Amino acid sequence: MNELVGLKEWDVQCGLLTRGETSLLIRKGGIHERHGEFEVEHRRFVLYPTYVHQNPEELRAEFAPLLRTDPAPGRVRPPALAEVVAVHRVTDLAAAQRLEPLQALTAQAMARKFAYKNRPWVHALVLRIWPLREPPTLTETAQMLGCVSWVPLGELKVDVGAPAVSDADLTARAAEVQRLLEG
Repeated sequence: MNELVGLKEWDVQCGLLTRGETSLLIRKGGIHERHGEFEVEHRRFVLYPTYVHQNPEELRAEFAPLLRTDPAPGRVRPPALAEVVAVHRVTDLAAAQRLEPLQALTAQAMARKFAYKNRPWVHALVLRIWPLREPPTLTETAQMLGCVSWVPLGELKVDVGAPAVSDADLTARAAEVQRLLEG
């Protein structure tokens, strides 16, 4: 058993990461962040799928059909364990938008995140993902609710499977992110 935290992210994004279709997550943060803005407070966490604020117009066309309604309101099933491989604080909108093909958000959605709260930046996180063999079902508590990124999950036993992508593929994906950011 380990003390774990969850990173709240759209269900669609969690699914893509868990299946290895992407290894990149663009983050700005929730309305009520602890320090007023998103920070990479944890290097290892479980993906915490959320259905709040999912917007088909902010997803690239091929991913919009993956949107679904919450199958079990009040319960959450973390699908995977994630480890941060690289963090890029991106302060150039054009550079952020060059990452569009590597993840699910549209360039317009990234521009909106970039400008949110008049703080022009986003984080680009490259993640190593291990799908959970048997995702636990957790009952949401008051600490888990609200527009925050990080949620405490307490003692949680997780049994991980093989990584969603090979080390070689993850290294190539991280290098592509770096290349696109450099322009």
